[in-house]
Amino acid sequence: MGDVGIGRRAFLAAVGGTAAGASAVSLTACESRTGRSTTESSRTLVVRNFGGSYGEANRKAVYDPFTRETGIRIQTVNLGHAQMLAQIKEGSPRFDVMDIDMSNLLLFEREGASEQLDYGRLKNTRKAGIAHSLLTPNGVGKSYWASVLAYRTDAVDGRGPESWADFWSLGTFPGRRALQGEVDWPELEFALLADGVPLDRLYPLDVDRAFKALDEIRGSVRTFWEYGAEPGELLSRGSVVASSTWAGRLQPLLAAGTPLAYEWNGARRQSNGYGIPKGSANPDAAYRLIDFALRPEVQAHMARLYPDGPVVPAAYGYLTESTAVHLASTPGHLLSGFDLDIEWWLEHGDSVTRRWREWARIRTD
Repeated sequence: MGDVGIGRRAFLAAVGGTAAGASAVSLTACESRTGRSTTESSRTLVVRNFGGSYGEANRKAVYDPFTRETGIRIQTVNLGHAQMLAQIKEGSPRFDVMDIDMSNLLLFEREGASEQLDYGRLKNTRKAGIAHSLLTPNGVGKSYWASVLAYRTDAVDGRGPESWADFWSLGTFPGRRALQGEVDWPELEFALLADGVPLDRLYPLDVDRAFKALDEIRGSVRTFWEYGAEPGELLSRGSVVASSTWAGRLQPLLAAGTPLAYEWNGARRQSNGYGIPKGSANPDAAYRLIDFALRPEVQAHMARLYPDGPVVPAAYGYLTESTAVHLASTPGHLLSGFDLDIEWWLEHGDSVTRRWREWARIRTD
């Protein structure tokens, strides 16, 4: 959660102009990590992640245990995708492992900016039940997160909305709604599910049909949220009665007793993963870390600390039901939701986003 949308679009915009900005970006980075020798790199592995509570959870669940087992220290950096690409294109990335969302891993692959993975060196991917879509040539999935339907329980009489069709039903569930803004791809899938498209028939998306469905609730969508905590804030204040949201962001509010609930039916799943940049100074240690992080018990430890779902099904054998119920890859949630089609969105995302911006502008004028 949180490593999507703006970063991905900035990366796409920057791909064509990487060379022009590479020198300035790399000079700043060199000041913080100059002359890293082969000996030094064998003792220290530099991992790019997006920091915050996610970075701290990785520290406790993955990095510190890895260091205790191997003696290899982990240093983290939080670089934007354009900065990462610039360093790679220059031939001297100041990081050895990329922890980013799978769509950006595909973009790095297309740019020739990442190493093709040798799955023979990742023994914990063998017969582990990891989804085939997460075992890509240049990236391997590490966790699932999802966008779901959330609502105020005190704003409904009896049962709450259980599907996107219910979210769209203004007569049954009146009140203001919120949908995602430009932090990620527009939520056209939810509009299509509301209009009766089955989960397994979503792609390729019928864009015209989706916008026609969006028009039906245009007057009730009062806010387009732009950061992960915003839907919870809107719901907590009562500014809206229902909203799409990243599932993990609601956990602190639920624990505090806020009258909220969310529904996994129709959840849109995405994944974060690992990749190795071209020119990594320490590929051997990178493989060791990635393989370590895919152990079932390590995956479970991470899930206890941060509400992303494991990609290794055996990890659920180490988790309690009270933890598993909030994770996107719990077996029942896998059946009731769907995976965002990265290939489709990378091909059509720019044109769809332009159309969505116009739709949102008309709605707010």
